[in-house]
Amino acid sequence: MVKIDIHADDYALTVHTSQDMLECMRAGKLDSISIVPNMSCFETCMEMLYAQIPTLPFVPLMSVHLDFVEGRSLAGRKEVPLLVRGDTDLMGLSWGGLFTYSYLPGKRRQLKKQLKREIRAQIAQAQKAIDKCVEIANRHGVACEQKGLRLDSHQHAHMIPVVWEAVLEVVREEGFPLSYIRNSKEVLGVFLAQRSLWKTYRLVNFVKNRLLSFYAHKVDRYYASQGMEQMYLWGLVMSGRMDKARIEILYPKMLQKAKQDGRTLEILFHPGLTLREEATPEIAKEAADDFYMRKDRHVEKAAVLQWKR
Repeated sequence: MVKIDIHADDYALTVHTSQDMLECMRAGKLDSISIVPNMSCFETCMEMLYAQIPTLPFVPLMSVHLDFVEGRSLAGRKEVPLLVRGDTDLMGLSWGGLFTYSYLPGKRRQLKKQLKREIRAQIAQAQKAIDKCVEIANRHGVACEQKGLRLDSHQHAHMIPVVWEAVLEVVREEGFPLSYIRNSKEVLGVFLAQRSLWKTYRLVNFVKNRLLSFYAHKVDRYYASQGMEQMYLWGLVMSGRMDKARIEILYPKMLQKAKQDGRTLEILFHPGLTLREEATPEIAKEAADDFYMRKDRHVEKAAVLQWKR
């Protein structure tokens, strides 16, 4: 039997994004969520979640959604000058910048030190809130299976070599009981085999799939060394439009592949819509226009709410 994890990213990205995700949680449709720790709305969004926990059928597993490309630095600009925009606390280094610095020895050393400071600060912020969620759930008798520290990242940045090294060093140095870290490894063959859907995919997502799969080997090795259950992720090629129609076509094949390889299957959705008035300087304009504010987010939310277990 393949373990299926219905997951939603970006809780606390904005208030409206979080409200959409809470609707999915109230319906008992999400097995896990990722929480963005470094947006100015973080406390407001967490208060919303605290208030809802007593009414939920269960509390989803909660991961720290490390964010190095948007939001504000929690370590502070003096501690992470390479990560911020000028003399502000706004994150300013793109995914491409993180990738490039991974291969520039001088910059790589500086960047890794600064990343570790930011990782510590973001984990501290999010984990304190997650611990409070667990406490509220226990007090009200709501099922909650949260154990240890769970990590993933915005735009899968933790898969980039220098970021991966920084994350693992922090985990080891702090003695964090890491129970999960996302392996952004998505099977490409399932998509290629379904020729009728080829024109429905975005080319950039195929590139993302291949690049992250290349980096996934190190995550596979880490899982093996820690005795963790190997996983596949589904949500890269279809990122931004995980719609019900295509899911129904591909799901049996994805399930079969996960079963064949003895892996769990994490199905990644982004069901929360960002309102135009929420697109503050903390959020990259390109990301807001192309992803966060697209009506396709309603499509993903509908797919989650219609999911049959």
